[in-house]
Amino acid sequence: MNQFAELLNQPVANIGLFSALFNFVLCVGMGLVLRVFYMRWSYSLTGKTHIGAVLPILAAVVFLVITIVKSSLALSLVLVGALSIVRFRTPIKEPEELIYLFIAISLGLGYGAGQTMITTVIVTLIMLFVYFFLSNRKQNELLEYNMVLGWNAEATNVHELVDVVSPHVSSIKLLRLERGEQKNSAVLAVTPKSHAELDQLYNKLEEVFSGVTVSFYESQNA
Repeated sequence: MNQFAELLNQPVANIGLFSALFNFVLCVGMGLVLRVFYMRWSYSLTGKTHIGAVLPILAAVVFLVITIVKSSLALSLVLVGALSIVRFRTPIKEPEELIYLFIAISLGLGYGAGQTMITTVIVTLIMLFVYFFLSNRKQNELLEYNMVLGWNAEATNVHELVDVVSPHVSSIKLLRLERGEQKNSAVLAVTPKSHAELDQLYNKLEEVFSGVTVSFYESQNA
């Protein structure tokens, strides 16, 4: 029993103040970089500001916990008990948000454990990989819109409208078509060649078809 008590009171690692502060600054700095990276190049449609603000704070909190816990086996056992009763219910709407939260936790774990170089290099490589292969930087360069068309039932049909729209866009896809006794409507996903093409397309539709209504709004996939 006495041996077990001595084991609990035995420090596992000494915490140097300078190294701890240095790693803390790096941890918060990398957390801020991750925040900017997430808000600028992630695919998330909503909640970027909320999740982005949490990332550096989460990394700092995890750093503090790991730095303190690693100095004592007793504290590590207390942490296990605390985690068994404390549950976080963060409303994660998209899997990508969870990935960035895990990266922030990894920052806190790595810097808190003193693995400064490997944590910096690996997280940087992860962000570079995401930037070049998985980010929305190329998608943001595309002009993707949903075009809502409305026209009188006797005026024209959807095939004629598509024939007029097609020369002004790089791609076109019918998302929804509604027919009524007096009014028809359609939603098309279009990728115009330039912003100027939108004005030309609008003018062409009004010129060819009388009574047609046209509206554009940004595609949710953009």
